[in-house]
Amino acid sequence: MPHTVEINAPTNVADEAAVRAKYRAITLRLIDQGRTITCMESCTSGLIASLITDTEGASAILKGAFVTYSNAAKVREGVPAGVIEAHGVYSPETAAAMAQACRRAYGADFGLGVTGSFGNPDPANADSVPGEVYFAIATQEAVQAFHCAVPPQPDRYAYKLYMAGIIADALLPRL
Repeated sequence: MPHTVEINAPTNVADEAAVRAKYRAITLRLIDQGRTITCMESCTSGLIASLITDTEGASAILKGAFVTYSNAAKVREGVPAGVIEAHGVYSPETAAAMAQACRRAYGADFGLGVTGSFGNPDPANADSVPGEVYFAIATQEAVQAFHCAVPPQPDRYAYKLYMAGIIADALLPRL
C-alpha cells in the first residue's frame, strides 16, 4: 500500500457552485484528453458520478460507476474480502482496492474509491469513526490513498459535497 496522504481540510462548509465548477473542469479536461474515469463510492453515495455527469458529453468519459454502501456490495464489485477483513472497511487499503476494482471493471484511465463515516458511527462496522474518510485515485501505473478528517457539517448532503470537493482538489492536478 502506498503512503497515505493526509489532507489538511478546510473547516468550512463546501461552496456547491465551486465544487460543481471543479467537476465541470475535470469532465471537460478528460473529454479533451480522451481519457476515462469511474468511481466506487460508499459514503458519497454516487454524488461524484453525478457531478461528473452534470457536464454535457460526460458519457464519453464515464461509462459507469458503483455505489457500494455495504461491505457485501464492495466485495461483489471486486474488492477482496480479505482487504476489508484485514484492514477494516474504513481504511486506505480498502479505498485503494475500491479504486482499483472500479478502474479494472470499466477499463478506465482513472478509478476513484471513497469510504468513510460522516456524522454518526456505523453500527455495522466497528472501525467506524465519524468524520474519518479515506479515498484513493488509481491509474494503471499507481494508486495514491488519502485520509481526510471531515469537520462537522450541517447535514448528510453537506458532508457528501464537502468530500466531493476534497476529492476534486486531489484529482485535478493528476489530470
